[in-house]
Amino acid sequence: MEWKIEIRNRKGVFDPLGNGIKKDIQDLGIKGVKKVNVAQVFIISGDIAEPDIERIAKELLADPITEEYLLKAKGASYRKGTGQVGHRAKGRVVEIAYNPGVMDPVEESTRKAIRDMGIYGVKSLRTERKYFIEGKITEGDFKNICEKLLYNKVIQHVVKERGVKSKKHSNSYKFKLITIDMLGADDKRLMKISKDGQLFLNLKEMQEIKKYFKKLGRNPTDCELETIAQTWSEHCGHKTFRGIIEYKEEGKTKIIDNLLKNTIMKVTNELKKPWCVSVFKDNAGVIRFDEDDNVCFKVETHNHPSALEPYGGSGTGIGGVIRDILGVGLAAKPIMNTDIFCFGLPDAAHKKVPKGMMHPKRIMKGVVRGVRDYGNRMGIPTANGAVLFDELYIGNPLVYCGTVGIMPKDKSFKASRCGDLIVAAGGRTGRDGIHGATFSSGELTHESETVSSGAVQIGNPITEKKLTDTLLKARDKNLYTAITDCGAGGFSSAVGEMGQYLGAEVDLEKAPLKYRGLSYTEIWISEAQERMVLSVPRENLKELMSIFKKEDVEAVVIGCFTSNNRLKLRYNGNVVCDLDMGFLHDGIPRFERKAVWSRPVHKESENKGKENFTRDLLKILSSWNVCSKEWIIRQYDHEVQGQSVLKPLVGIQNDGPGDASIIRPKFDSKKGIIISNGINPRFGFIDPYRMAGSCIDEALRQVIAVGGSLKKTALLDNFCWGNTDKPDRLGSLVRASFGCYDIAKAYGVPFISGKDSLNNEYSVHGESIAIPGTLLISAISVMDDVTKAVTMDLKEKGNLIYIIGETKNEMGGSHYNLINNCVGNNAPAVDAKKGLKIFNRLSEASKLSLLRACHDLSEGGMAAALAEMAFSGGFGVDAELRNAPCEIKKDKVVLFSESNTRFIAEIRKTDKKVFEDLMKGISIGLIGEVSGKKALRVYGVGGKKIIDVGIDKLKEAWQKPLRW
Repeated sequence: MEWKIEIRNRKGVFDPLGNGIKKDIQDLGIKGVKKVNVAQVFIISGDIAEPDIERIAKELLADPITEEYLLKAKGASYRKGTGQVGHRAKGRVVEIAYNPGVMDPVEESTRKAIRDMGIYGVKSLRTERKYFIEGKITEGDFKNICEKLLYNKVIQHVVKERGVKSKKHSNSYKFKLITIDMLGADDKRLMKISKDGQLFLNLKEMQEIKKYFKKLGRNPTDCELETIAQTWSEHCGHKTFRGIIEYKEEGKTKIIDNLLKNTIMKVTNELKKPWCVSVFKDNAGVIRFDEDDNVCFKVETHNHPSALEPYGGSGTGIGGVIRDILGVGLAAKPIMNTDIFCFGLPDAAHKKVPKGMMHPKRIMKGVVRGVRDYGNRMGIPTANGAVLFDELYIGNPLVYCGTVGIMPKDKSFKASRCGDLIVAAGGRTGRDGIHGATFSSGELTHESETVSSGAVQIGNPITEKKLTDTLLKARDKNLYTAITDCGAGGFSSAVGEMGQYLGAEVDLEKAPLKYRGLSYTEIWISEAQERMVLSVPRENLKELMSIFKKEDVEAVVIGCFTSNNRLKLRYNGNVVCDLDMGFLHDGIPRFERKAVWSRPVHKESENKGKENFTRDLLKILSSWNVCSKEWIIRQYDHEVQGQSVLKPLVGIQNDGPGDASIIRPKFDSKKGIIISNGINPRFGFIDPYRMAGSCIDEALRQVIAVGGSLKKTALLDNFCWGNTDKPDRLGSLVRASFGCYDIAKAYGVPFISGKDSLNNEYSVHGESIAIPGTLLISAISVMDDVTKAVTMDLKEKGNLIYIIGETKNEMGGSHYNLINNCVGNNAPAVDAKKGLKIFNRLSEASKLSLLRACHDLSEGGMAAALAEMAFSGGFGVDAELRNAPCEIKKDKVVLFSESNTRFIAEIRKTDKKVFEDLMKGISIGLIGEVSGKKALRVYGVGGKKIIDVGIDKLKEAWQKPLRW
């Protein structure tokens, strides 16, 4: 028997989801929609009596206060329930369902809840969403609403859509060993095999694989070829960074053998910080926190999946990096999330959106929801981040997701042992995520939504939350020797990495499946979410399984680690893969590429002789990159776990832009963790070297601004670049990498982890849209005393306002230039020798409680910083530019230059002498006072008033753009 249960809001109850969709429809420029309502539909089949199905609807699925339900049996009309038959049947109705094979988190939790009610016999359960749209709209408008807002054809379909048959996956699978004819293939055929199989391997790599199997005297199985492709993917192997690069810059040529070792890793090796516990080895970088515990930090990207399915792509991005933290050492407890997004312009014309892509606004909303739902449901605070916009991200958004964890110091290392059992735990394996690693290693095209739809996953945070709690219990009982997550490549990479120096044997049919019909290769390379792999001594298996069973987390033995240095896979006793671990991990041929960088020339801003800059300041505050991101931040729970000290928003109304976030992970200690980030791709348009230095400086400035120090501060790098097969793209990447080395080394700050995501381009019929080369630098810093934390909002009338650091004529890449439709040519440089002195002195000022407020100068320069401090604190500011240390006395430069290593600080008059004595030898300037009049008044270098505007007007300009 099949039953359909429809859950709707009662008449008169506000429908927030429907109201949001109505607003989105208006954003599409479609008028005439009066009302939108949404219903959740559950289709349940099995041997279930009618009283039980009604009980499920009444007691489990419908809220008796706000909702009503309707029931019907298959082939019948609605005939039972609390609602009225035909209620809200006006207008147009459309039902949306997930495609077969796509994870539906509601399905799994509903089935469990039904079992918990004591009702058994459910054979299948699926969900749909039903939309009721009232108003006068055309058929074309209705189609646009459906395709652009209500469903994503990559993962969903319209139920009973005319002329369209639902996709179906076979529920049966009969074993047949598939081999790929490589031995008889010429070069053209080899590349066809790579392309048709979505392997994203180049000719040299395919030839190397052919050579290996020629020595074995046989062709590879499909499973062997897929395993090699996953392991050798750019995503997993970082081939560009580890290759050989011939680099040309301004007439000079040098050969770089392993860019990663010569830049990022070199910094850390040369600094030799004793508090660096584990770097570039495990799933995350690990540093010492205190005598008992270490903390770890990892930032990942999930760009391509988020382009195709924003909600699922970003959700599994944050879910994946949480699992990275669970897989570092013997598992750390996730305690904080961070996210940084780069989108196309939200107001982009629909006709400018490339074929096959969604509008940037829809991508943005989906990404924000995905991270929100996953992090909130996991009970992990999302407390730090940034959002950037540029028209060049229209074909390829960037989604950076990071997680911080804490673990006992004796649980910080791991090693699989010969004879240990391989245990798969957590979610089940499905077709979702097939080719995720290889797909992420290639360019997006207008065909990606069709060809690579299987690479998209939908996560289930409830499963991961249960898995997290259970793993930590098992860890504390020392029941396993190693652990890692099933990320890119699924079992292929997880088991392959854990058994790299041992060997492994796996029986694939033992893996728990979401549904029948998966082939042995699909089981092996699926990237279905919420799965971990453990190395378990045989004598611990019974106790481990008992813990997992009690916590209702599925775990099963799928194989064991061996000592023969081979990866051997079987399916029902049939060998489907037999590879040498040495070839799998070290057989990849080195990339040899050419890279070129030459200095570009851009248009400079003019505005000579300008006397008033109020309008420019308002325009900068309301620009997409500077304006308030409160609409996003408020959706995240940044206080769960009760550890937050400084939140993302600060000030008298908790809506001002904080510089960094601080959490206190142990309630019996004053020690805290500061998390910040630096990112500014606009500087990269001019010089990637200076961009890299500025990103590091910005991340460190934010640490200092909130009261931290560089004493125990570490960095993470995340490079997102275009197609590095192209010499100019690779040249800018090389230059940025050397910028990272020089500035991090000069500041004495090591890198502990990183990730690159290349080929972020969107190709339509041969024409590519490349993202700006985008470097994210994240900083993690251990703070000795969180009671010394400083916020950026002004505190008291009459206090003095200082600028610390010299302003230079560095308008290149500034937001002042952006609003004047130009880039400029002089991007901000970093003087680390002076900068280090400034950072250390300000840290000392924080320890002495001299800073009432402190704000780093970044986007919008001094003018934007003063405005933000003023409206966040509810005070005005009277400032004079003539006292600001500046190499060129021009109002425009002093106000809007984005030179590095600068701060605005608020100091009590009684502390004036102590502060100035502390700052001797450093460029500072007393530029004004905190005013009781709620206005920002700035006098130029010549004494004339050049800005005069109320703080309410400033705040409105800043908050309005993303007040969605």
